[in-house]
Amino acid sequence: MRWLLSLSLLIVALPRVRADEPLAYPPPAQVRAAFLKLLDRPKVPAEPKLVSTKSYSPGWMLEQLSIASENKADGTTERVPMLILRPEETAKKLPAVIVLHGTGGSMQGQLPFMKELAARNIIGVAIDARYHGERSGGAKGAAAYNEAIVRAWKTKAGAPMEHPFYYDTCWDLWRVADYLETRPQIDGRRLGMIGFSMGGIETWLAASVDERIKVAVPAIGVQSFRWSLERDQWQGRANTIKLAHAEAAKDLGEPMVNAKVCRALWNKVIPGITEQFDCPSMLRLFAGRSLLIVGGTKDPNCPYGGAKVAIAAAERAFHEAKANDHLKVMIAEVGHQVTAEQRAAALDWFERWLVRE
Repeated sequence: MRWLLSLSLLIVALPRVRADEPLAYPPPAQVRAAFLKLLDRPKVPAEPKLVSTKSYSPGWMLEQLSIASENKADGTTERVPMLILRPEETAKKLPAVIVLHGTGGSMQGQLPFMKELAARNIIGVAIDARYHGERSGGAKGAAAYNEAIVRAWKTKAGAPMEHPFYYDTCWDLWRVADYLETRPQIDGRRLGMIGFSMGGIETWLAASVDERIKVAVPAIGVQSFRWSLERDQWQGRANTIKLAHAEAAKDLGEPMVNAKVCRALWNKVIPGITEQFDCPSMLRLFAGRSLLIVGGTKDPNCPYGGAKVAIAAAERAFHEAKANDHLKVMIAEVGHQVTAEQRAAALDWFERWLVRE
């Protein structure tokens, strides 16, 4: 687990600027290489284990299975629970879209969207993120997730530690893509990813550096962690995992959670998220592929001011790549939710770029 011991060496410190000034991030290729190196660990064989296969809708089968993702420091093998909604029979390989849940959710909750994908002849795939669903140890909602982040925060310097706050699930997603490429029903050249809230953040993190993901929709997840700290709009993000932030405040001797607490916690458990791995930097890596950004102007978890900084970075990158038609932005006058129109647009987006192209 040596990769866990040198995270700080891989983060490029950026110069401090006013929150309304654009940052000079490292070149996209350098950011991509640094993020892949940051999360790197020994690969293990997928060793898929089928749990069940059943008819879900006319002509479509629902598989439940798991694959191995990594060997952990305690000697156990981390496995990723997965649902695949696929045709009962198909004469040709079909595109597939990975669908990611939000904080406290599970893969089971993504079945309605997967069914809508199936109606467009797209295979749907869902997983449980780290410490969620079947990986929660029986805990409800986000309780196990909070506790895991607390453990990561309290890990002593130099000791092996997990990164359950987004990053470890990114590793899982890359291994899921590896596995999907081996499936006889799936065209590995036509993979997409959509995530909601936490899943939206995992989408722009994991898919930005994995060019096998040809189409991505980070839904209600685009923001800037740095902007939120410098503009005192971190509260919504901190409230999604209250226990971890409260424990960090206590350990730092702060009377309550504040920007200092958030910065310290985030820098340790999601290193680089306020620097080169922040959303405005990572969205640049999608230029040339197809990206739909879905958000709301009243979203407290993803403040619109920070989202605009990230969107502007994406627009510049796509313009420079002469790929403006591959970028679409849909912002509604809503809070932390996806509207029916945005949901329909996401389905249309996948059909346009994965099925028709």
